[in-house]
Amino acid sequence: MHTAIVKPQWGPLTIGLMVLGFVVWWPLGLAVLAYILWGEMFGGSADKAARYARHSRDFAQDMGSKAQRFSRHYRAGGFSSGNAAFDDYRDEQLKRLDEERRRLDEEVEAFHAHMRNLRMARDREEFDRFMRDRTLPKDGQ
Repeated sequence: MHTAIVKPQWGPLTIGLMVLGFVVWWPLGLAVLAYILWGEMFGGSADKAARYARHSRDFAQDMGSKAQRFSRHYRAGGFSSGNAAFDDYRDEQLKRLDEERRRLDEEVEAFHAHMRNLRMARDREEFDRFMRDRTLPKDGQ
């Protein structure tokens, strides 16, 4: 059986290590704090740690799938306020905002294309000037 030198509990040693960790590099201090708070959960056993990690992963996947279903349902207009006039107004406004978003995205893309063309023209001008200045006159030298 292995015993930890630094036990995950609030003691002078762990508090000192945590403060030192924050002074040296703040993520190190957070790691020590996490060890103090949740270190007992693992209990030093690799099996316990693996079970906890598996449980956390499964929980996160389950919550992610629920959030996706909720999002799809909401975007599909599945939620009703109970007032048909308000629901129509909301759908109309959402459609208008989607169109406005699309129009703004198109304007951003047009602006980026314009800036690319300006950069290319400036680069071409600078290159042509370089080539002109680089060529030596043949009659004098």
